[in-house]
Parts: sequence; structure tokens; C-alpha cells
Amino acid sequence: MPIIHDDEFGKIVVRRSARATQVRLRIAPDGTLRASLPMYAPLFLVKRLIKSSRGRLKELQRDSSEHDSYMDGMQIGKSHTLLIRSGSTLQAIRKGQRIHVAIPETIMRDDPKVSAVVRPVVIQALRIEAKSYLPKRLAYLASYGGYKYERVRFSHASGRWGSCSSQGTISLNIALMKLPFELIDYVLVHELAHTKEMNHSQEFWRLVETGDPEYIEHRRQIKQQTPSI
Repeated sequence: MPIIHDDEFGKIVVRRSARATQVRLRIAPDGTLRASLPMYAPLFLVKRLIKSSRGRLKELQRDSSEHDSYMDGMQIGKSHTLLIRSGSTLQAIRKGQRIHVAIPETIMRDDPKVSAVVRPVVIQALRIEAKSYLPKRLAYLASYGGYKYERVRFSHASGRWGSCSSQGTISLNIALMKLPFELIDYVLVHELAHTKEMNHSQEFWRLVETGDPEYIEHRRQIKQQTPSI
């Protein structure tokens, strides 16, 4: 994929898509900037859009960083708890199902330095939960619905909850562990349906409905969530 290096926003990954009809910019879960554009559109269109949208893009980055504010007692995933105390040095350590965070009194909790230390440990905790729960639940739903897939892989950098390749590999975002169980099931059923229908046709949605009769409501709810960590 092409990469643009910008003095203000750093490395910007550009993805060409056959489904794209215009140039789009978005903030990735890790706070970096990403772009998509039609297959044969010139790359300078991305640079021109960045130039004309710098103010708005900086606002979006600030809004995105606000989600990284951590609170004492905050639940992480399904089984981890974040515990914050004062300390001489800034650090975060996972012990069992607790994430212990020490923050010096000279540093505010919403300081980017706190997020830089805590986020990798949160990712570690969510990955542990995802690997423990998601493959078993996916296998159960596949058996129940008569689906077959090749393997499961995990990610956290994607802007999607999940995906399914034409080779039958199902990729799942570990941020799924932040969702209610019924929405997790919706995503899993959605990707399993793609093992039979690699599109969003009427037949595809019929398969989804078979596995999740309330998929319309779940689809609405998940659009209000973001797969960021």
C-alpha cells in the first residue's frame, strides 16, 4: 500500500479500494491518519485533501485521544479491572485480572504519556481474553449453523470488528471483548456468513438472520461503537 509522509501527521497509509468512489480520510484506532481512494485515482488527491482539511483532522485526532482517559476501577474487557494509584514513576503492570497503574502526582491522567504506557497493557489483557473466548464461541456458532472456516487470527489495529478472507480465514479485532456478548455473537455470525457469501446480498443477510434473529437491532447498535482500544 502507498504511504505518504506528512510533516504534521507523520506516516499516512493509503488503501486503494474498488468500492471507493471518493477520497476519504479517517483516524485509525491507534490515532494515526489513514486514507482510502478509488483504484486508479492519483495519489495527489489525498495530499490535496489533507492540505485542505488540516484543522478538522487535528480536531478528530484530539477527539480520538479523549477516549484514552483511564479511570480507577474501570472495567477492561470482560474480566480485567484497572486500578490507579500514585507512584514515583509512571508504569502499568498486569497481574492476573488486574491492571495496576502508577501515576506520579505531577502527571494528569489524560496526559498522552499515560495512554502510551497503559494502552499496551490493555491490549495485552484484551488479547488474552479474546484468545480464550472468541475461538470457542466461533467454533460453537459454526457448528450450530453448519459453517466451516480455515483458521482464526487476531488484530487490534484494524478499523473493523472482523473480516473473512476468500480462503476462509476469519480475522477478529480483540476490541470485541469490550462489547456486550450479543453484539460479539452478531459479529461472529456476520463473518461466518461470509464463508458462504462473500458479499452483502439478500442471501447473506438471510444467513445472518438465521444465526441472529435480532441482527437488525444488533447491527444498529454496533454502528454506535468503535473498534478502537
